[in-house]
Amino acid sequence: MDAATMKDVELNELEQEKQPMRAAAAGALDGGVEKNGALKIKVADDKEEAGAEAAAKFTGLSKEELLRVAGTPGWVRTRWALLVLFWLGWLGMLAGAVVIIVQAPRCKELPAQGWWQKGALYQVGAVGAFQDSDQDGVGDLTGIQQRIDHLSALKVKGLVIGPIHVTEADNLQSTNLKEIDLSFGKLENFTRLLEAARKKGIMVILDLTPNYKGQKAWFEPNVVASSDFQNKMKEALSYWLELGVAGIQLGGIEQLNATDLLEDWRNLTSNYSSEGKARVLLAFTDEEDIKRTLMSVNETSVDVVSSRYLLNLTEAPIGSAVASRIQSYVDAAGQRWLSWSVGGRTVGHMASLVQERLLHLYHIMLFTLPGTPFTNYGDEIGLQDLPGQPAQSTGPVMHWDESENFGFSLKKLQQPDINANISVKMQDADKQSVLHLYKRLSELKSKERSLLHGEFQLIPSDSSVYAFQRSWDQNDRFITVLNFANTECSARLTYNLLPSEATVVLSSDPQRKEGQVILSSLQLAPTEGLLLKFPYTPS
Repeated sequence: MDAATMKDVELNELEQEKQPMRAAAAGALDGGVEKNGALKIKVADDKEEAGAEAAAKFTGLSKEELLRVAGTPGWVRTRWALLVLFWLGWLGMLAGAVVIIVQAPRCKELPAQGWWQKGALYQVGAVGAFQDSDQDGVGDLTGIQQRIDHLSALKVKGLVIGPIHVTEADNLQSTNLKEIDLSFGKLENFTRLLEAARKKGIMVILDLTPNYKGQKAWFEPNVVASSDFQNKMKEALSYWLELGVAGIQLGGIEQLNATDLLEDWRNLTSNYSSEGKARVLLAFTDEEDIKRTLMSVNETSVDVVSSRYLLNLTEAPIGSAVASRIQSYVDAAGQRWLSWSVGGRTVGHMASLVQERLLHLYHIMLFTLPGTPFTNYGDEIGLQDLPGQPAQSTGPVMHWDESENFGFSLKKLQQPDINANISVKMQDADKQSVLHLYKRLSELKSKERSLLHGEFQLIPSDSSVYAFQRSWDQNDRFITVLNFANTECSARLTYNLLPSEATVVLSSDPQRKEGQVILSSLQLAPTEGLLLKFPYTPS
């Protein structure tokens, strides 16, 4: 065999111990294949293979050849045609984009809003009743810090604390606005709470109402007129603002309306504001006269005023009466920012002020009206006041779980157990609970522009029903429908440019199914609160 033209390649993958008759197989070939599986293959010589590959390789056109071809009339016309088509296509797309931009409805400019206008504010006026951290039976600042995750889950924007300063009832001499009552903790406990809240995106507001344990928030009129007292208030405001609080709250402002103090103090809080870190001055009035309350809302020089305005509607409310009362409040406020609450440190918890059947309904109303909803601690679970106890005295402790002392303290409590079946843990697992509804409403309030700063429009309806619409620019519109009656009713919502149908967002009625409802024949369950939405459509 010619060794120059052939190479023997032996492919033998079998292990030696598995090769039969190895000795006899060495010279036995059958058609190029050995008897035991060895294979001989004819392979081309290296030089022959290299020559064949070189012959098959495509070298393409040379530079000179390409230039000669590119200059031919056919290729010149082709290049010009492609260039013209490219620019025509580009100009067509540009013109189309311009037409779309010009014809598209323009977005309305968003209003400037402070952080306190973008969600609910949560009030822990009775710090001693919220959470006990040192097991002495009294809630404290560290206890609030331990429960900051709960407040974060509620998606509230601010936490109003206190008052917590040293004072005795109606005793001006014992009042120190810059010193924390030791029963609530020390300054370092407060600063740690500020930092914990900041990490959760919650702003802390401190209530500095001077005589919070007494009958008159500002002692006597001659005290308010004293320059010495006014200087102490100004020093205290500066002290806490320097420390990092996001705002100050003051109660009993009806005793200050004849002075310029609130305007001066608001200017002071504004001076501490910086870009991205606005400071706010809040105030509330215990005034029960409706006309004087409306006057306070309209004339008081603070950022937000809260009041007892809705309390007179809580016993036996009628939809038409609620609508009239709220519209009067909106009209009196004018361009001023609104706030809404039922209950508080000086008046008690919502669940003790409204009928139990209306608790869900009131939450829906407060969160969907224009303005900031204020929540008293425990209102998110329907906590009730202790029987016979005034609101500003010993209130109910917060119920966190079903343990012996409700997760508030390890120390044995001496309170009547009227909230035995109410707790955060219990309601967390119940999708029909007040807490579950509160969380959903708080989330909607903070993210839906129509609910944040949308226009407010009353929708005429049956006398037992209060309905209104919130809308902003090209965003989804929301309709709140509240049946204050203890019976079923049918509401005809056909006002203005309302569509024929709307989508159910949430309801206080556990039997209400998701999906579409017909607005011209809307059936409402007894005391049902219903939130609907429909998309924006260009007119």
